[in-house]
Amino acid sequence: MININRLVKDYSNTRDLGLIFKIALPIILSNGSLTVMHVTDRWFLSQVGQVELAASMSGGLTSHVLISFFAGLIGYVSALVAQYYGANRPKKCTRATIQAFYLAFLSYPLLILFIPIIKYVFIWTNQEQELSTYASLYAKTMLTGSIFFLMRTAVGSFFIGLGKTRVILIADAVGTLLNIPFNFVLIFGKLGLPKLGVKGAALATIFASFISFVILFFFFLRETSQLKFKTRRLLKIDGEIIKKLFSFGLPAGLEPFLNLFAFNIFLQMMHSYGTDTASAITIAFTWDSVVYLPFVGLGMTARTIVGQNLGAKDRENAQRMTYMIMGISIAYGLVMILFFNLFTGFLSAIFDPEFQGSNSNSQSISNIMIRLISLYTIANSCKMVLGNSLQAAGDTVWVMWVSISIHWAMAISVVVLVQIFKVNQYVAFSALIVMINLDFITKFYRYQTAKWKNINLID
Repeated sequence: MININRLVKDYSNTRDLGLIFKIALPIILSNGSLTVMHVTDRWFLSQVGQVELAASMSGGLTSHVLISFFAGLIGYVSALVAQYYGANRPKKCTRATIQAFYLAFLSYPLLILFIPIIKYVFIWTNQEQELSTYASLYAKTMLTGSIFFLMRTAVGSFFIGLGKTRVILIADAVGTLLNIPFNFVLIFGKLGLPKLGVKGAALATIFASFISFVILFFFFLRETSQLKFKTRRLLKIDGEIIKKLFSFGLPAGLEPFLNLFAFNIFLQMMHSYGTDTASAITIAFTWDSVVYLPFVGLGMTARTIVGQNLGAKDRENAQRMTYMIMGISIAYGLVMILFFNLFTGFLSAIFDPEFQGSNSNSQSISNIMIRLISLYTIANSCKMVLGNSLQAAGDTVWVMWVSISIHWAMAISVVVLVQIFKVNQYVAFSALIVMINLDFITKFYRYQTAKWKNINLID
């Protein structure tokens, strides 16, 4: 159980807090730059039209669902790198990352196969034809450029495992800075280029991923040129590491894939209420990402620190640091809950500047949904930290099955509520609130059993 007195004492330990923020702050700022990119994308599209704004959310999530399985599998290399680094085996860090590159190259052709059929996702949910067309276009474009995201995931995981996260901040910040003018030019058709709308937004995002990958790969080559990271036959396929990536990384990839698939069903059901609700929920989830992406950063920090401690065989410190990071995450979540409830109207009006006539309904709906998000923010913060800590230990199978079951129970519930009982959008949204809180409770239970302490990941 959590020892409150010990936890309070831990927060007075400036060395441990310094380590957490040294790793976490660059990741949080990096994710913050990605948030700026997403918000800017959607703000530009909101100036084009409500349909384009909603399509970027629907199409973006659908493509991300497909990419997430491979990204989760490839990204699990960060846990291996962290444990190898903690065990003072840096050459294995390099070799593990090379295997992740191979998986990225093998994954891309499989993603391309989905391009001709992805339109049926939007047709099945009976969305308005214009919304369905734009969402399909956005998703197809994102899948076409997904190779850069996969490669960026592989090389970024190397630095996350080492705890050298400033490099990731530099790469993502540069990508975001270049993304904004590209968005403007491609969406609105400036500098003699045609007006591309949602396709332009997707192309600008792909360009940002490419730039981030190039920068990270440059730093990877520089880092691995050091003697301690150099390894003979660098490009050799390492069957042992590939086996570990599939044994532990496959559940880590299946979990976000199937969970996001379930969430995408939820989102498409919400979009079936019409353009006003689709636009409103896009606005609400855009602001939710402002909270969520820093949670992801703290979760990655937990994966790094826990992995390195487990590699060094220090299980008790791994647990202590998990609780410290979770406390920081809760504090941030509380601040954002207050922010969401005090400035709700302002947040929704940013994307709906002319909220007269038909747009006023969209703003009213988004106001309510932004407040509803507050009901799962703390649970979301905790489950990200606990989930990454369990993954760092190699405890991926149990967590995967329980989390998938909860998410799909939510998805089925929403379909029944919307299609059969014809409930309003707020009742349907409550299924998401219940699901996230329940997902946190199960992860907390699993962590308390301490079974993760008995898993041997790298030996």
